[in-house]
Amino acid sequence: MNKVTTIVLLIVTILVAVYGMSCSSSSKIAEQMPQKNQVEPKQSDKLPQNPNLNLTFETENLREIHLAGGCFWGLETYLSRIYGVKDVSSGYANGRTENPTYEDVAYRESGHAETVKVIYDSKRVDLDTLLRYYLRVIDPTSVNKQGNDVGEQYRTGIYYNDLEEKAIIENRLAVLQQNYEKAIAIEVEPLKHFYTAEDYHQDYLEKNPNGYCHINLFAVEDTLISPVLYKVPSDAEILSSLTDLQYRVTQNGDTERPHMNDYWNHFEPGIYVDVVSGEPLFSSNDKFKSGCGWPSFSKPIDPEVVKYNEDTSFNMKRIEVRSRVADSHLGHVFEDGPIERGGLRYCINSAAIRFISRQDMVEQGYGYLQNGIK
Repeated sequence: MNKVTTIVLLIVTILVAVYGMSCSSSSKIAEQMPQKNQVEPKQSDKLPQNPNLNLTFETENLREIHLAGGCFWGLETYLSRIYGVKDVSSGYANGRTENPTYEDVAYRESGHAETVKVIYDSKRVDLDTLLRYYLRVIDPTSVNKQGNDVGEQYRTGIYYNDLEEKAIIENRLAVLQQNYEKAIAIEVEPLKHFYTAEDYHQDYLEKNPNGYCHINLFAVEDTLISPVLYKVPSDAEILSSLTDLQYRVTQNGDTERPHMNDYWNHFEPGIYVDVVSGEPLFSSNDKFKSGCGWPSFSKPIDPEVVKYNEDTSFNMKRIEVRSRVADSHLGHVFEDGPIERGGLRYCINSAAIRFISRQDMVEQGYGYLQNGIK
């Protein structure tokens, strides 16, 4: 055996030994790693928290809607964080061909829109609230373009299953149109077909938190309140559950005395809900010291949880504030609030609201709002 042969054999022997050690180490590491079905679901700190991970869903309450709003990666992740959404999947809808691939959609003019299928619990969130979330992360007047993505596949669209859904969609878009001079460019059509996209598109941002996204995912933390969560008790139940003052204020439009009520000088983190229905109305985030002697807020927790009436009583011209679900009298809104907070002051009777501290929100059924309370 010559010198060269000896050196070659020595190198081979070393490589075999190293390879064997590597395989042995990898095998031991693999044995120590938890199997896939043993891993608890985790929430990335680069994505919004998901309030639906530990919820159970009843099949009879589930509904679906299909929404197109540019690249489906971001829209899928965003909509999955809405309280009451069971599942969101990415796919291709209402095109000109059957069983398209991504290449067909992107390069072969198949006519499909990148769309997400949203399965939601109708007892936890209604369609109108889902649409409000969707509409605030898209440009509703843009044609075939969202963010940096341009092309027919990136058009906006809402694809419905029945005429009842169509009416809800059209009503919501009519409200939206009032805020724009340009015409709303969202196509509203019956769902013709939906083909699920390739596996690598599903939960893309869950697997790649630094991946491309054209929308602000954290906009979902500015929570909208679904009215289906809250009910109006019977007249008898209202009468028996409220104090005399609470009844006079909420049902008869009375006003409690300033500086002699529960919350005028109360600033603990939490939310304030309607004493009648339990619907969330205001947040401690928006409460401020006004000196008027009643609780003062710069805005409601969601613009649509209150409604307004002109009040000309006592020879004054004021704007009355009432709750959406229970129609409770709450107080009045004035234009003398802090300019840096928008200039409004919601002057609310303590007797019309009930405070729930941040630490008690989960126990009392308001955990889906907890992340938004600072």
